[in-house]
Amino acid sequence: MSGCKYSGENADLSGDYKVGEALDRSNDKNSQEQCWEERATPDGRVYFVNHNTKGCQWTHPRTGKKKVVAGEIPFGWKKQVNEDGKILYVDDINNRSTYADPRLAFALEEKESPDDFRQKFDGSSTAMQVLHGRDLTGKVAIVTGANCGIGFETARSLALHGCTTIFACRSADKAQEAIGKIKAEGKTSGPMEFMELDLASLKSVKNFATLFQINYKSLDMLILNAAVMGLPFSLTPDGFETHFQVNHLSHFYLTLLLKQILQTTLYCRVVFVSSESHRFSFLDINNINEERLSPLTASRFQGSMQAYNDSKLCNLIISVELARRWSSLGIAVNALHPGNMVSSALSRNWWLYRFLFMLVRPFSKSLQQAASTSLYVAAHSDTAGVGGLYFNNCCRCPSSAACDDVELALTLWDLSIAMIEKVMGQGSTAEFTQDKETES
Repeated sequence: MSGCKYSGENADLSGDYKVGEALDRSNDKNSQEQCWEERATPDGRVYFVNHNTKGCQWTHPRTGKKKVVAGEIPFGWKKQVNEDGKILYVDDINNRSTYADPRLAFALEEKESPDDFRQKFDGSSTAMQVLHGRDLTGKVAIVTGANCGIGFETARSLALHGCTTIFACRSADKAQEAIGKIKAEGKTSGPMEFMELDLASLKSVKNFATLFQINYKSLDMLILNAAVMGLPFSLTPDGFETHFQVNHLSHFYLTLLLKQILQTTLYCRVVFVSSESHRFSFLDINNINEERLSPLTASRFQGSMQAYNDSKLCNLIISVELARRWSSLGIAVNALHPGNMVSSALSRNWWLYRFLFMLVRPFSKSLQQAASTSLYVAAHSDTAGVGGLYFNNCCRCPSSAACDDVELALTLWDLSIAMIEKVMGQGSTAEFTQDKETES
């Protein structure tokens, strides 16, 4: 903008006043700032109007930063053009209208780089706060383990913002009960559907992916939330250690199977719900092998907590590797930690874990707070188009050094593919993994 013209209620962005002229007319900073008004152009650029000096400019008068409004119009609002050509925003819920773009309440400073994050939320923020003002109507999300715990609050928050939400669960009864609870709140919500997904069976994973792609033509968010912890040694029907398959292998396979539909969606996101427990895994390039990842006998099993830690490290390693391979396809893959010892169904498998979780419950996050980081990564504009990162308390943070070990990632990738093909058949993953080195 070379200049701007002040025109009272509706400033015009062409004409007489030079950029910055309004700031130069007074040395009284406090009174000057009180005279500024924030507005937006039809294409989403924010400009600032000063009613005293009748000047306007692109940069914020105090911070000097440019801002933009982006994303959908907030839930309940619609945009229409009056007979005089002016854009009017109508709030059907509260029966009001305004010429001001309602997205101005959520205007963001332009990033200097894609990895430029300025913390807006923290450990006390809730999922509903992260999504405040967002209209996700028309968006489609899959949430694994959506019938209870953090997965339920994640799915609930998405649905209450208009998102079409797939409850990817093993139990139809529990999933339908969870959907019923949300409907019973009496609030407007997006479509919710149960689709059977048993992460202890790779065939179930393939059936789910096939059915989803028959019924849906797009996928905006794949939130890999389901997990088990505290199980005694056990093997799935596929012959893999249960923590390893449910927490890592099946989620990895599901992501591969959905690659095609993911890449057809602009700014689609894959979210691995990992854990800070990944820091207590001792997997490295010297000891990683199929027997360590998925022991076949109890004598080789290193304990349920170590199995859980290893699986959560696998989540992170694979998320970084997928981001490396798929970034050119427009698929953003990231991982996160939801919170420490959150009171959920995760501790259900051993009385000692249930007791410990109960003791710390007054000091841990609520389920709504625990779901906030999942939705910050999956749906917030800050994280659009970025991948290979790890988040905690709605903020980017460093992961363990193992997550940056490319050799370890390639080894885990190859071992995981081989294990999938052992069950699903040789070459069954070829169409999803042909980009092995080309996009690294």
